[in-house]
Amino acid sequence: MSLLRLCVYSAGLTRSFAVDRSVRRFLNGDYCRLCLRLRSNVERQIQDKSWATIYQRHYSAIPKKEDGKKRFWEQSQLLDGMVFFFISNIIDHTASSGYGGGNNTTVRLKLQIHVIVKYNHISSGPHRCLQQMEMDGLSVDDVFRQCVFKKDEREMVLRAVQLVQPEYQPNVSRDQHVCSLPLVEQFYAEREGATYPKLDFSLKELRDRFSLQLAMEKPVTENMAKMRELLATRRKHWEKALLHALKEKKRILSSKSQKSWSTCIYPYLCILDDQDYVNIMLQSLDKQSPSGESLLIMAEEMGNRVYNLYSIPQKSHSQMIEKLGSIYNSYAELLANDIETNGMLLRDYWASLEMERYSGPSLLSDDTPWPMVLMVQLGSLLVDLMVHELKIWSNILNPAQDKKLIPILYHMYTFCSNHKIGFIKPHPIVTQIQRVAMETKLTFDSYVMPMLCPSVPWTSPKSGAYLLTPTKLMRSTDGAIQHQLLLEKSRDEDLHAVLDSLNQVGNCPWKINKPLLYIIISIFNDKGSDKLCIPPPLSEAPEIPRFNPHDPSYTQAEKAYMKREGVKAKKKVAEMHSLRMDALYKLSIANHMRDEIFWFPHNMDFRGRTYRRPPYFNHLGSDVTRGLLLFAEGRPLGPKGLDWLKIHLVNLTGLKKRSSLAGRLEYAESIMEDILDSADRPLDGRKWWMNADEPWQALACCMEIANASRSPDHTKFISYFPVHQDGSCNGLQHYAALGRDVIGATSVNLMPCELPQDVYSGVAQQVEEFRARDAEKGLKIAQVLEGFISRKVVKQTVMTVVYGVTRYGGRLQIEKRLKEIDDFPKEYIWDASHYLVKQVFSSLKEMFTGTREIQEWLTESAKLIAMSGKTVEWVTPLGLPIVQPYHRIKNQTLKGSMQNLSIHISHDANEKPDSMKQKNAFPPNFIHCLDSTNMMLTSLHCYRAGLTFVSVHDCYWTHAVTVDTMNRVCREQFVALHSQPILEELSGFLLKKYCSRPPGWYYTFIKKRKKERKFTFKN
Repeated sequence: MSLLRLCVYSAGLTRSFAVDRSVRRFLNGDYCRLCLRLRSNVERQIQDKSWATIYQRHYSAIPKKEDGKKRFWEQSQLLDGMVFFFISNIIDHTASSGYGGGNNTTVRLKLQIHVIVKYNHISSGPHRCLQQMEMDGLSVDDVFRQCVFKKDEREMVLRAVQLVQPEYQPNVSRDQHVCSLPLVEQFYAEREGATYPKLDFSLKELRDRFSLQLAMEKPVTENMAKMRELLATRRKHWEKALLHALKEKKRILSSKSQKSWSTCIYPYLCILDDQDYVNIMLQSLDKQSPSGESLLIMAEEMGNRVYNLYSIPQKSHSQMIEKLGSIYNSYAELLANDIETNGMLLRDYWASLEMERYSGPSLLSDDTPWPMVLMVQLGSLLVDLMVHELKIWSNILNPAQDKKLIPILYHMYTFCSNHKIGFIKPHPIVTQIQRVAMETKLTFDSYVMPMLCPSVPWTSPKSGAYLLTPTKLMRSTDGAIQHQLLLEKSRDEDLHAVLDSLNQVGNCPWKINKPLLYIIISIFNDKGSDKLCIPPPLSEAPEIPRFNPHDPSYTQAEKAYMKREGVKAKKKVAEMHSLRMDALYKLSIANHMRDEIFWFPHNMDFRGRTYRRPPYFNHLGSDVTRGLLLFAEGRPLGPKGLDWLKIHLVNLTGLKKRSSLAGRLEYAESIMEDILDSADRPLDGRKWWMNADEPWQALACCMEIANASRSPDHTKFISYFPVHQDGSCNGLQHYAALGRDVIGATSVNLMPCELPQDVYSGVAQQVEEFRARDAEKGLKIAQVLEGFISRKVVKQTVMTVVYGVTRYGGRLQIEKRLKEIDDFPKEYIWDASHYLVKQVFSSLKEMFTGTREIQEWLTESAKLIAMSGKTVEWVTPLGLPIVQPYHRIKNQTLKGSMQNLSIHISHDANEKPDSMKQKNAFPPNFIHCLDSTNMMLTSLHCYRAGLTFVSVHDCYWTHAVTVDTMNRVCREQFVALHSQPILEELSGFLLKKYCSRPPGWYYTFIKKRKKERKFTFKN
């Protein structure tokens, strides 16, 4: 039962239990093997309990077999009853600490289910359980609404309840509440008769794609066999050594005493086949950087892989996959272009299908997530095996050397920001073999790959995205549970708009731009290109200086210089390897998916900003990644589509920022020869595209323009190319709208203007005016800066000042830009950056008078809240509850055989907030929330209008033919958002939540306490 899985895990967290080698796979089918062992351990402890005699009485009433032995399964059920009482305190502790998979009510319901099912053969069992539930204020309907069932558990519970209440049937409401938030009330009220776009796939194609994705997520033996074939040659003896060492380690752990720190790890070494652990270790070896990897990071990654390999098969054991397949096959009818269906939102349709198939196992999983502490412990043990067991002959590359076995991995220490960190570094012999071998295959887990079918729509904070792989709706750090608790407390209908928006952006199919992919791969294989952001291989890395520090021929100055150069060279090698591997991962995934149609499942961060779940390859990535992606569904360009492609190309070059759309189109027409030459001869022509700000996206756009312009009728040309519309410093747009700041709104294109405004150029121009004035007064640094103040120098600081960047941070940003200018005198960089950041802040203060006032109010509010010992919370205009996850971090030390590991864990429900972070982060996080709200509103209305729409935060993508429609919808929703009393509602929410006294009381209090220098804030 689910209860037993929960009880074992909780016990493993809170204490160590003595288990021996007889413990086999402890989560197998219906039985919790470790619980069976725990029963024998605690049997003696419960003999004196008063409740034990009750169950012994029931036990004696069970008829015996002819041989006088009681049935084993009946013994198991009675012992389960004893364990049930014994572990109830552990369950309560787990629930309160956030690891129990739900609140105390849910846990109590699980306990009641356990007893109902286990004692349904005893006449008084279900009756007593129902009486107890009534005393606890729980109804039987709560059991069926809130609990997760596996296999036939739902039917078993219903059968047991009907022994007491024969006429009982679960009362599960099929009515779906409608979201009534002001911003989207009309959108949901007009659902009747609405139509939504279908995907360009038949029903059969979608069902086939579901089968492909399901096969990819399920760990099948065929994939394992392929992996073993890959490892068979060079790694066969490593595999054998690790298998033997793992079995020996398990034997030792099973016989250790309870006091050992690693005793509780033993069950987690039994949940997979030994070969699975070995594959994880060997795959980790393949990904090793020549410069090494942090032991903590390596251990956490390996532990996480064990968890994912374990959690997915559990769903197949619960018979959930069959039900998922049935629901998805019907869900595909809504998306397929060859099936007529009623116009329903994705979430509504999936929820209705779940209700129709109410019986059987739940699609939700009640598996408790493993905490970081556990995964690091488990991963650290596997790393320890690798370090001690993996060896290679020292003369494998040079037979003239002495032949001896040496480790291929070394445990060493290094310093990072004055902290001593344990590192695992491969032997240079292994690094050389891997570099020369140039293996052509990489192995990725299914959860880092795009999906081969449309993702499961989000219907609740616990259900959505991948078919089997567990996915959080809201990303959070390990140990943080406040976000999840807030989401679970929210009314379902209040989250509908957020969930529907995530479903819409995740429902967009993609494909690879194959002509561009082949060009990028050719450059990647030909030593790369720094100019085009294709990292070169390590063979192009600088030579690391070698010298003998004890050689008397070197002076102390020369030794110091050589040492510094050596450190720089090693750092450069490490950076080059990291960038090269990142590019290799992205290009490998793109090459693997080049003939596929795929989808990116989405979730969000605590501010509501949407992100793609696949981490390596997605359209949030670099210029290279974005250039490789095309919409899988094409649309005719129409009369204005080609013009939008040309305007988009000019935008990608970074030129004509202050020109009108007509001016940009005119410029594009004037360079058509360069555009066509770039498309036809990208590597041996004029190479005009290489000078663009985004060269790979520019080249892809050149190819699309060339194909469209050469077609018989460009208006009928089917284009798959995504056209972007980027916000004009989006953060300042929201501040200007909140403060009704006319001057600031004009500079960020919120007011009608003949020409598009560029706030970065405007700030640079004003700073130049300040510089010229100071230069006339004889200020030296102002004179030095003549001719060096540009849009690029001030852009990053202007962009981030609304997100809380300080003058110190702004100075560092400007300093970095000045260092990139070859002609700027290096000796003036510090003075120049200090001068410029002051002028940038002064310029923004003049242009955006209301921005600073709003920022100061938000900052002061957060400061008072944090001083009261609370975290800052608010609710977005779309009903998404937000809590800032900044708390004091506690270090937890894990003992290990190689070294002790210090882990930073955020127990946000129990720790005091970090006052400084709470204060400084509130203004930028609040603006990020407004930004995400505007995106979600735009996505919903674009979906209603039949548009393809995706976003990269404040940059919106669609087909060229629908750019005008998307722009109109975006403007309408921005106006609708800022027509709401946003600041007034925020103020009211904060006063209601944090102030138990009249709103003006604390001003008098502050004034009085400041005099005493003992200021505190109490709510």
